[in-house]
Amino acid sequence: MSEVRVPILMYHAVATDPNDATRALSVTPDAFARQMAVIDGLGLTPVTTADLAARWRTGRRPLPPRPVLVTFDDGYEGVHRHALPVLAKHGFPATLFVSTGWLRGAYDTGGGLDRMLDWDQVRQLADAGVEIGGHSHSHPQLDQLDDDALRFELTRCRDIVAGELGALPVSFAYPYGYSSRRVRQEVRATGYAQALAVGNGLARRHQGPYALRRVTVRRSTGLEEFERLVEGRAIARTFARDRALTKGYAMVRRARQVRRKATRTRV
Repeated sequence: MSEVRVPILMYHAVATDPNDATRALSVTPDAFARQMAVIDGLGLTPVTTADLAARWRTGRRPLPPRPVLVTFDDGYEGVHRHALPVLAKHGFPATLFVSTGWLRGAYDTGGGLDRMLDWDQVRQLADAGVEIGGHSHSHPQLDQLDDDALRFELTRCRDIVAGELGALPVSFAYPYGYSSRRVRQEVRATGYAQALAVGNGLARRHQGPYALRRVTVRRSTGLEEFERLVEGRAIARTFARDRALTKGYAMVRRARQVRRKATRTRV
């Protein structure tokens, strides 16, 4: 039997008039509603990140028919204002990964790119069946941090979510999708049971619980393209340019890491 491939959709802002910083990775409320109707019409079964990973980890429960994940990064207010009513209409679960220092409230560092959720809204989302996961505290490139800064970003996020919601978050998403073996090990040590990257490919069990791939949904994603994504068709062709850019930038990032290690060694 061939390995199950699961589309994990990565959303950011859901907004009618987003600012320039979030526009490209936003979707309109109408587009989001139409996309969820496509999922419903195709008979797909949305699950949370925790549910997918737990089923794959233990093997005790089979996946539901035609699983799909709806995930949101950062914590934009439109997830509550626009996405939640649509998810509730269809009875869909989802996962929201919050950057705790970007949300409005006591821990706000002022880094949020647009109108962000506050903690009352996050609690309402959780009460409605949205899994709340971690996305670091200040949304840095985690693989570029030293060990102490990395540990702070992960534990600060974990502790704030636990304090606000009364339960430790078990799922994590890497800011910008960037990770490394060191980052993945620290994510695991912090207590997260699974983590999502980007990769713009379908998730498979063999990727391991700390490197599951997602596909990006953005403002330019039309309905026909969206249907191809959730059905797992033409993924490589759709994201060919993204992958080429990612590969080139990965080489630059590795060179930076080597230089930093060399500098620390000399010091």
